[in-house]
Amino acid sequence: MKLSTQRRLAAEILGVGVNRVWIDPTKLEEVSSAITRRDVRGLIDMGVIRAREVRGISRGRLRERKIKRKKGRRRGPGSRKGGSKARLSSKERWIRRVRPLREKLRELRAKGAISASEYRRLYRKISGGYFRSKAHLEAHLREKESQK
Repeated sequence: MKLSTQRRLAAEILGVGVNRVWIDPTKLEEVSSAITRRDVRGLIDMGVIRAREVRGISRGRLRERKIKRKKGRRRGPGSRKGGSKARLSSKERWIRRVRPLREKLRELRAKGAISASEYRRLYRKISGGYFRSKAHLEAHLREKESQK
């Protein structure tokens, strides 16, 4: 049974493509007798003809990949595009270096390991970019201890 005309009319009425028109397989006789737009519209109202849902793109694989990236996977040199500065701004790198250093300083001051004046002096050095990392700061303090 050829229903191309009915399918075309239904597609125009529903505002979808011909391939998205669904016709109830149990009511094919009824559909084939529909020859006018009004007939087809009636069948649509009855639910004999419907528009299929749009087939989307699954985001399941993307979700899996996101979880892996959170764990630190899939970040090797083969996956990278752009230099280190493009992937992490200089400001962001600065923040990630300075905050832990300042936190460490506060800890040391709270413990009484350094005086308030020493804290100030080191704080200014951190602001000046003197220390590369927390380990560098700790090494600097150890060196100072050994000199005393």
